[in-house]
Order: sequence, then C-alpha cells, then structure tokens
Amino acid sequence: MKNTNENAELEKGKVHIVVEIIEYMANAVVSKTIIKKTTGNVTVSSFDAGEELDEKTSPFDTYIQIIDGVAEVTVSDKKMKLKLGEGIIIPAHSKHHFNANEQFKMVSTVIKSGYED
Repeated sequence: MKNTNENAELEKGKVHIVVEIIEYMANAVVSKTIIKKTTGNVTVSSFDAGEELDEKTSPFDTYIQIIDGVAEVTVSDKKMKLKLGEGIIIPAHSKHHFNANEQFKMVSTVIKSGYED
C-alpha cells in the first residue's frame, strides 16, 4: 500500500469543490490537508478499492464524513458502512480503522481543543 500525504494547506479565500480536491490513485490511500492548526485540522483522503488504514487510537474526537463512495469503518470493534453524505464522530481514545471494499473519499476533522471542559 502506498500512503501519500500532502501537508500544505489549501489556498485561503478560494472556492473549492471538496470532492475534487483529491483524486484516486491506484493501490493507494492519498491525503491532502485542507487546514492544519495546533487546535485541530481538516483533511480529505481518497482510498482505492482494497486499501485500508491500520487500526489506531487518537486522543481527540474525530469527525468523518463520506464525500464519495462507501467506506467500511470500525470503531471500538463495531463495524459500520458509511455511504455518501453520512458521517460519524469517532470518540477520543477509541480504536478505529478504515477499509475500502470499494473506492471512497472522506473528510476528516480533528478538534484538539476544548477537552479541558
């Protein structure tokens, strides 16, 4: 599996079509940073069919929204299929991973502040 990630933010003040920010790449998971700050970030990713991301745990809540295709998402050992337009909040400290039975694109938003409340 090839996993590429471009960390440069998108141009500010310019209109973007989110599903067109990133293309599919054969045998790869590709990520593009939309905005990255110390308090959180927004990233768009594309998964080619058959690709997956290894299970991980984040110390922050993460909101995932599917913008193309269908994703298989496992959160705390609960497997779900998310379709175009659907989203889920992955709670902080939850084991999760993504599997692409077919191509899909998603937007991931991580909020790193507000946990003091």
